[in-house]
Amino acid sequence: MSKIYVLDTNVLLHNPQALFAFEDNDIVVPFSVIEEIDNQKRRQDEVGRNARLVSQILDGLRGSGRLSEGIALEKGGRIRIELNHQELMDFPKGLEPDKFDNRILAVAFNLSRKGRQPVILVTKDLNLRIKADVLSIPAEDFYNDKVDYHQLYTGTGEIHLTREDLDGFYQQGRLVMNGAFAAFPNQMFVVRSHENPSQSALARYAGGALCPLVNGDAVCWGIRALNKEQKFAMDMLLNDDIKLVTLLGRAGTGKTLLALAAGLEKVLEQRVYTRLLITRPVTPMGDDLGYLPGTKEEKLRPWMQPIYDNLEYLLRDSAEPYDLLDDLRERGTIEMEALTYIRGRSIPKQLILCDEAQNLSPHMIKTLITRVGEGTKIVFTGDPEQIDHPYLDASSNGLSYLVEKLKGEDIAGHVTLVKGERSRVAELGARLL
Repeated sequence: MSKIYVLDTNVLLHNPQALFAFEDNDIVVPFSVIEEIDNQKRRQDEVGRNARLVSQILDGLRGSGRLSEGIALEKGGRIRIELNHQELMDFPKGLEPDKFDNRILAVAFNLSRKGRQPVILVTKDLNLRIKADVLSIPAEDFYNDKVDYHQLYTGTGEIHLTREDLDGFYQQGRLVMNGAFAAFPNQMFVVRSHENPSQSALARYAGGALCPLVNGDAVCWGIRALNKEQKFAMDMLLNDDIKLVTLLGRAGTGKTLLALAAGLEKVLEQRVYTRLLITRPVTPMGDDLGYLPGTKEEKLRPWMQPIYDNLEYLLRDSAEPYDLLDDLRERGTIEMEALTYIRGRSIPKQLILCDEAQNLSPHMIKTLITRVGEGTKIVFTGDPEQIDHPYLDASSNGLSYLVEKLKGEDIAGHVTLVKGERSRVAELGARLL
């Protein structure tokens, strides 16, 4: 039996294509959702863009019939805009009947009371799901673009070899596996001996063989990897054949510092790329400061301060690190850009670093990746356990989604950093608090 899915506003603002994600079931969009979308359409961010896109999709469907009566979708099912929240149910005390969330709840309640089809409310709002449960209305999150964060690909593994195979790995600098075990391209391994587990090596899986790390012990602008995961990360960051790198890890594991050190090495020393382009989402933690005065660069400064801190540390041996950094920015060798201004650009032969990428939706990640031009490398860093976006979590954010979707591609690599190296205090806080 087909089901009726009642969609909340936040689902459509998160992913406008959710209108087509329920196969041959019926989609109901409460009229109050249209009002909320109309209120968001003037925003100059991803939410505003998605609001406008939803309106365009629904306007396009009007050519096939009346939305209030229901329109058949190409891949099955029907979609309609529902008005029956005007026949308000008896609200429990404390629920305001004019509130948008409660009007959406009323639509789901009335449909479940009147029809025979199972009715499910789809919302990313935890409190609305709780209220629906109290009223015996089945409610769930939108799972179409979610991954299982607790089973997320780490990019690392461990393998035990015979003494002969391990000796061959050392002598030939390569060990063909002939399908002896399952591995993803550019997956990193700790290789150990069966006979003597303390005898080990670090390797990368590529082209059906285990290969020793080339850049694991490299020193970039005074920065050297301090643990095996950082060595894995450094090897991928300095490998020009790996065009997309994702680094996950808690605060203090060195994600941003390693990426910036490798970026400076590739841009200033090796001159593989013409520019280091750094971007991060403008998502506040806690109360927002509101509008900031000044030029674009001055407005960006508070959001980019963690990047400035890391760059100033990397340039600490210069006579005037602050002046050098300003000079690099003025010459365009280092550019800091808000994600808002990335759309529409084509970025060739540059190294792009997107920091705090856990605050991006899957669509925003796709938008950024599709800006990558010929000869460009892109690096994403973030911690899915520290998300400030109101509608994203560890499983639905764009960074986790990207890691899971690209783990089988030979030009992509991923490492989850585990050990904190910032300080004992920072490691204690990340681990226990």
